[in-house]
Amino acid sequence: MPEHYPTNLNSQTACQECGGSWQNGFTCRNCFHQLLNWENENPALGTVHHLMVLSYHLQHTSLYSPEGLQYSLQQLIDFLEAGISPKQVLKKNRTALNSGIRQWTFKPKPGSVGAYIYPTAWHMTIQDVVNAGTKYYVGSIQRWAHSILADLRSAGNL
Repeated sequence: MPEHYPTNLNSQTACQECGGSWQNGFTCRNCFHQLLNWENENPALGTVHHLMVLSYHLQHTSLYSPEGLQYSLQQLIDFLEAGISPKQVLKKNRTALNSGIRQWTFKPKPGSVGAYIYPTAWHMTIQDVVNAGTKYYVGSIQRWAHSILADLRSAGNL
């Protein structure tokens, strides 16, 4: 279990990676599962699933290898600035992402964990999306993804 998923929630009130506040022990991981549940209950919300998963992981870099983080940063730019769809990304990168060919993994290994060069102050976190609720879900996810891109640029990480 990554370090930012503590075993004693009573001793921690904020995420060590994204800085999001944990209310009543509701961690970032709990929020992630809440969003997945909402998408499962209302498939129309899944139109931004790719941005939701990407945003969560980009703010919790210990879930990535260094190569996985770099690939995902490019995906964020492709989605938001180039307007590339998830299907187009998969088609474009089918060979490069083939696990039988790819020489790297998305998941971290001991001593090889994704991290940014400079600390990043996040203006929006997964807790903000949960707090906005399902009524504003699609817009919240889009704002979250755009805020991550802006915050990474502002910090000098892109």
